[in-house]
Amino acid sequence: MELQFKCTVLRFGQQGEKTGWTYIEIPASIAQQLMPGNKKTFRVKGRLDDVAFEGVALLPMGDGNFIMALNAQLRKQLGKRKGASLDIQISLDESPVMINEDLIGCLADEPEANSFFNSLTKGHQKYFSNWINTARTVETKSKRIAETLSALSKKQDFGQMLRALTIRNKETRS
Repeated sequence: MELQFKCTVLRFGQQGEKTGWTYIEIPASIAQQLMPGNKKTFRVKGRLDDVAFEGVALLPMGDGNFIMALNAQLRKQLGKRKGASLDIQISLDESPVMINEDLIGCLADEPEANSFFNSLTKGHQKYFSNWINTARTVETKSKRIAETLSALSKKQDFGQMLRALTIRNKETRS
């Protein structure tokens, strides 16, 4: 089922980890048509004006409404900023999340890390996989897989891993 509606581009001020995010709000009435009874993150696909997207997470806000973050690439394609109006076409994205094969192979040898990885939502698993996939060299890819395995064995999600790596890198430079 594809739903259509209009919305306004919004931006968080002070909002914890979401501070500064640009996003659109998906009303509870629309979210419930896409995935009845659901109150957790789920993936959607569709169009924002004439820009196609897929595999984008809708995040619950606790009041029944959801938000969809607009990353820099998507904002650039849209050419829109806070306050702009968007025409939305949206539907549930049920395509499988593809996880980096090298990561899957390494997780098979690390039962604790594998167990924690499998407890994460598909969207959160994808954060790790995409980070590994964007490595430009074999050395960087290998390092990212090692960092991922280490973080997962410590039961760290992607955000916690990145914060720990940032702190460690600052300490190394000092």
